[in-house]
Amino acid sequence: MTLSSKFTTKCMLLSCIALLFATTAKAQSFETAKEAVANMGVGWNLGNTLDANNGSRMANIVQSETCWGQPVTRPELILMMKDAGFGAIRVPVTWFPHMDNNGTVDAAWMKRVHEVVDYVINAGLYCILNVHHDTGADSDTHTTWLKADETTYNNVHERYENLWKQIAEEFKDYDQHLLFESYNEMLDIKNSWCFASFAANNSYDANIARSAYNAINSYAQTFVNVVRATGGNNSKRNLVVNTYGACSGSGTWNSHLKDPLKEMKLPNDTAGEGHIIFQVHSYPTLSSLSAAKNEVNDMFTSLKNHLQTKGAPVIIGEWGTSDSGGDYQSKPQTLFQFIDYFVKKAKEYDMATFFWMGLSDGSFRSLPAFSQPDLAEQIAKSFHGDSFVGKYPTLNDYDILYNITYTGDWQEANLCTSTISLSDFKSIRVEMAETPKANSLQVKCYGTNGKEQYTPLSSSQPNTTINFNSSSVGQNIQRITLQTLSGAQKVTLKRAFLIRKDNTELELTAFSPFWGCTVEMTAQYSDIPSLTADSHSNSSTHFYTLQGQRIDTPTVPGIYIRNGKKYMVRK
Repeated sequence: MTLSSKFTTKCMLLSCIALLFATTAKAQSFETAKEAVANMGVGWNLGNTLDANNGSRMANIVQSETCWGQPVTRPELILMMKDAGFGAIRVPVTWFPHMDNNGTVDAAWMKRVHEVVDYVINAGLYCILNVHHDTGADSDTHTTWLKADETTYNNVHERYENLWKQIAEEFKDYDQHLLFESYNEMLDIKNSWCFASFAANNSYDANIARSAYNAINSYAQTFVNVVRATGGNNSKRNLVVNTYGACSGSGTWNSHLKDPLKEMKLPNDTAGEGHIIFQVHSYPTLSSLSAAKNEVNDMFTSLKNHLQTKGAPVIIGEWGTSDSGGDYQSKPQTLFQFIDYFVKKAKEYDMATFFWMGLSDGSFRSLPAFSQPDLAEQIAKSFHGDSFVGKYPTLNDYDILYNITYTGDWQEANLCTSTISLSDFKSIRVEMAETPKANSLQVKCYGTNGKEQYTPLSSSQPNTTINFNSSSVGQNIQRITLQTLSGAQKVTLKRAFLIRKDNTELELTAFSPFWGCTVEMTAQYSDIPSLTADSHSNSSTHFYTLQGQRIDTPTVPGIYIRNGKKYMVRK
């Protein structure tokens, strides 16, 4: 070998060593799972969006994302959550409608998932990306193809491995703010909740239970192995594995309730100790505040004793009450006290929490605005402290109109779909954009045992207040609609309010078709922020659309304003 060749070989060797060292150093710079959980703070689930599906293959990406009533996600929604004090977003994704029998994912779907993940990462938040409704209680093995069952695992593990290999390769260069979650709420062959084999005869079957827990641990280990094998930042990325059914072990009514925690194993990990997180879900019933607190206390104690002691931190990946929407309407103060207790208790036990879906729901996400701004603020203050000041835009920041198109007789649009009690509420006020024609519209209240109340809207003014009649509907109303009495017509709804017995009001916002009509929302900013040009200062780094909506970085082509100056963004 010539001197030149030796020199070249030496240089190449040194370069490889340097590259290897740099790669290793980069991977080792990842924070531990415990540090990540502490830094997440409070999180939120982007639910019923990328996880939505109709049970079959869906080539239309937009239709897939919106088929459960949520709008197409935009980055402004994620920025709103950040400004409100949330530090992490869990992005549930259902994959089966967008992959073949071998687990190969459609390129268009992977691209859309990638875009939404980027919204979260670019906002400076933690993002948890998972495999969601590929598990669950559906008996169709095409949809819920992942079951906590040893035979099923043997049949599908190669497809599962292929899916996670693609996801891991797609995001292998992302930093520590992106975490992967193995699977959502995986159930046994009996679709048992609470613990494995609860749905079997006599509420327990030892063989089914053993197969289920063995399978859960096999899926978890396979997930870790596949992700680590893809290298890059995946060699140290923090990974999340769920207990059977994501069960939290809360409650004392059955001796097997703690089994999902006891039987869960910490996967072996080539990354070494400290890069695995356990996840559970929690939805206690808010029958009374004291009972809910007792259930929460039992849960956190169990999570500490049976999961944290295995060497990994815990997150509550989904939580709320069993009827968060109804509790928010009927007993908001009790709900807020529970929320405060839950978040503070989780923080005490070094666990992060991810509220399930509410806060901003349906058309609110398009604005974006909060449908439950006070609840979002309560979660943030419970974690950050009462002095925390976040931003919580509401419908009051926009001029909102709901255009309802009826195409035939008796069609109905939903005004309220949550159960309301006449012991809490006495009436509803409906505000139309224009005074309705006589006998053209009515409010229909669906009570208990088939009882119904019908009240026409006023034809002398745009606003109508309707008192609930217990003799017509009973003690509870299940649904309230706006129904056409004159066949096909187009009307515009402004607002609707439920009125409590103490005369306080609850604004209704989740207007949607019940049957035979369409509901479209139009909105514009009601108060465009005052912008003043200042040639000596660049204190405002935010851009605004011409409608007054604040965004940090314009990505959509158009005209934007910053510090009183116009900026053009081209394709």
